[in-house]
Amino acid sequence: MKKSRQILILILTAAVFLCFNGSVYALFTQRCGANFETRYIEPERYIPFDDNAQFTAVDSELELSGDIPVIDGAAALLPVYSAIVDSVYPESAVEFQNGSYTENSKIRFTDTIKAYKGVVDGTNDVILCAAPSAQQKQYAADQGVELVYVPIGYEAFVFFVNESNPVDNLTVDQIKDVYAGEITNWKTVGGANRPINPLDRPEGSGSQTVMLNFMGGREIKKNPLGVFGGAIGFSFRFYVENMVAKSGIKLLSVEGIAPTEENIANGSYPIIYNFYAVYRKDNENENIKRLVDFILSPEGQRIIDENGYTPISR
Repeated sequence: MKKSRQILILILTAAVFLCFNGSVYALFTQRCGANFETRYIEPERYIPFDDNAQFTAVDSELELSGDIPVIDGAAALLPVYSAIVDSVYPESAVEFQNGSYTENSKIRFTDTIKAYKGVVDGTNDVILCAAPSAQQKQYAADQGVELVYVPIGYEAFVFFVNESNPVDNLTVDQIKDVYAGEITNWKTVGGANRPINPLDRPEGSGSQTVMLNFMGGREIKKNPLGVFGGAIGFSFRFYVENMVAKSGIKLLSVEGIAPTEENIANGSYPIIYNFYAVYRKDNENENIKRLVDFILSPEGQRIIDENGYTPISR
């Protein structure tokens, strides 16, 4: 009898915790998650040589042959390097099956973390990414690999909130204070009396690396009460506006400047970062230089421009 009562108590205790956790999720976490409804990118939308592909390629006289470089990169830059492949690679270089690229395909789609590891390990020849994290630099150094970083364009780093949030603008210092845990309530910056939930990304992702750079050495801290309030998140402008579901959110102005294409191009938006073509210095594939030269050419820069980013040169 005593053992039966103990089992019953354990079952009731587990049920209470389950109900509590479910209530917290339904009332707070789920609501907070609605601040940025996102989904994984569908690579089917960006397959080179597909008539329904959602990128803009160019008609180029250059067509690479022989040792075709394996290209990979950040998820946010998939339309760019897909368009590059469509423009100068042979169609036979692309193999896409069952929702992903095959091992034989010369275009891959992983993410910044895997792309950097791949270029160091030699499974990728060229990657298009934001600057590497400290850990990614250290991994290359540990392997005795020197990487070459060629700036090919730039993009606005943006912050977003729920569209119902009355806050439309933050200063650079306010954003840093939010993520450093010094501003914890929206009321402090002109919003409602609600906790701020500063969202971040996985370590080594391009956006997280840029965010750490933006913070200038200040530690990012979680707000313990943030789950009960409204979120703020960060990413790259084109990724948020065009590649993932953005229903219900709005991009914030920073220092009174909205992250529009015009304000990015004229340099008035205050948070802009380069992205790069990256390759191993000791890679002897002659097509790498031809590929990078193409990206920097007027045709390649037009690809960057017409696929939503700002070219390094016009």
